Amino acid sequence: MEKVSYHGKNLTRWQVGNSTFLALPEQGARLMNWHLALGDSSVRDILYWPEDANFNEFAKVRGGNPILFPFNARSFDAGEIHYWRDPTGLRRPMPMHGFARTGTFKVTRLDARGFTAQLVPDEAARLAYPFNYEFTVAYRFSELGLACELTLRNLDKQPIPWSAGHHFYFTAPWSEGHTRADYVIRIPATRTHRQDAAGKLIPGPVLKAEERLDNPALLDAMHLGLKSNSVSFGPSAGPGKVTISHGTAPVPPAEATFVTWTASPDAPFYCVEPWMGPPNAPENKIGLHWVQPGQSQSFVVEIAVK
Repeated sequence: MEKVSYHGKNLTRWQVGNSTFLALPEQGARLMNWHLALGDSSVRDILYWPEDANFNEFAKVRGGNPILFPFNARSFDAGEIHYWRDPTGLRRPMPMHGFARTGTFKVTRLDARGFTAQLVPDEAARLAYPFNYEFTVAYRFSELGLACELTLRNLDKQPIPWSAGHHFYFTAPWSEGHTRADYVIRIPATRTHRQDAAGKLIPGPVLKAEERLDNPALLDAMHLGLKSNSVSFGPSAGPGKVTISHGTAPVPPAEATFVTWTASPDAPFYCVEPWMGPPNAPENKIGLHWVQPGQSQSFVVEIAVK
């Protein structure tokens, strides 16, 4: 583990076996890049980070793993975007993907295998989410993978709702001469949804358990009713695929969600996003989790290269 000065920021870099991880825990608890040294002396980026990233607008950079908290994606109240209705019935603002990805964190653990960072809510966060709580992001790095645990601890006298997630930007394709058409993704979902313009969940595309990564029907698709907690993508044959585990149970809850998305057909990244539930959970009541006073809940995701 070492500190690295880059673009005026003090980053932290970990070397674990052949894997290198780069993060800025104080800003959004953001893991920026993960790359792997291969046996032929080449380097493979697992998590994408753009070389021309604008560090003055760090939260807007498409790369790494933005943390989505307290709610994923777009929240609505009675059809109006960027609002939600709190448990008392009061309408409150809620930014796209919540406020953790734009928030300040304090580091509470920093060691040779990772870090833990705790959100420091600002005035806007307190207005949007008026509870007494601790939210932490804990990373543990390994030679060919990582684990990330999101934990919400309720310090309040009332139950607290949440439905958090991750926005992993994976480098794809990662082999010279390949395109997305050369990769397949395997998602053991039994149903799919999309979100309409008013925030409601509507039926999504009909997809097979294995699809080519260039299938446009995958874009903005939410995959639910998972028969197992594992999604993988990569070449149809041979090593090097990425596997993402949603939670620790062999079969996750019915509302557990994976989202597939990318910005364009030629974008250098593809997002496979494990979420606790689909978007607009407070209004749709699907995937909305409650933490009771004095209790904690965690959401664990693991990623491995195989």
